[in-house]
Amino acid sequence: MYKLALPLGLIITLVDQATKYWAEQALSDGQRISVIGDFLSFTLVYNPGAAFSFGTGNTWLFTIFSIVVIAVITYVLKECKSKPWAITLGVIVGGAMGNFIDRIFRDPSFGQGHVVDFINYNGWFVGNVADVALVLGVAALIVIELKGVPFGGKQARAEDEEAEPVHE
Repeated sequence: MYKLALPLGLIITLVDQATKYWAEQALSDGQRISVIGDFLSFTLVYNPGAAFSFGTGNTWLFTIFSIVVIAVITYVLKECKSKPWAITLGVIVGGAMGNFIDRIFRDPSFGQGHVVDFINYNGWFVGNVADVALVLGVAALIVIELKGVPFGGKQARAEDEEAEPVHE
């Protein structure tokens, strides 16, 4: 499922980086662009932490965590035979990679860069495309896990059913 997951992750990473570039160009002067009134707008923020600026003093931990998530998902995708799992993991990798790039290459320093956020949700929090991908990917992960979608695809489910003893 590499052929599905990794290109999807790459597309999400590219869209994330392109929209962050746009945000820095269009919003760098403190401009706010209303999308849906005050409920959804674009405002440029540089976030040194995680969600809600949590952990602002530990940016390097988020960099290391991103590396681990990207590496583990990329490794386990070798065994994936399920389209829903591949799509979900591809979305998560794309989101993780988008913010990882910011942490590596943006100021103030290598591995401690601030993430570009610009999607303002009614003043509750400000995020980016990578954040949207991560939230949707984790939500999808929970759903497919709760639904019992096998990681190995339909064939794995058939094998599991054959292995279960029949009680009459």
